Amino acid sequence: MQSKLKILFLCTGNSCRSQMAEGWTRALKGDAIEVYSAGIEAHGLNKLAVEVMAEAGVDISAHTSKHLDDLRHIAFDVVVTVCDNARETCPFFPGAKKMAHAGFRDPPAMVKFLAAEGAGEEEQRDCYRRVRDEIRAFVETLPGSLE
Repeated sequence: MQSKLKILFLCTGNSCRSQMAEGWTRALKGDAIEVYSAGIEAHGLNKLAVEVMAEAGVDISAHTSKHLDDLRHIAFDVVVTVCDNARETCPFFPGAKKMAHAGFRDPPAMVKFLAAEGAGEEEQRDCYRRVRDEIRAFVETLPGSLE
């Protein structure tokens, strides 16, 4: 039996995008991929990320926000940065066989901009849904897209 591919999704605060990626990977690729997520900081779990993932049938409410140092002891096959800040801050991860980047827009930043422009809650929530769906589409390509 072949062992599962170990993937770490790395983001700035491990509150939204990397959590969504971990949730989708568990749900869609859990039979082939052992997945983790972390941040270069730990900001806590984003409640809107939890809500929009639940809308799609994926429960990430029990996830916790982790700092990348919490996972340095794990030998990852691939570390995937999901935001530009993480890619620039952590271009090398000790023990990882490969680094990859799949950048996604930052829903909290998008919501902040939309709120300042007077957008309603549903329009703001749609930012999270779009990124959620983009992350799902990426996860569906795994592991082949990492080669």
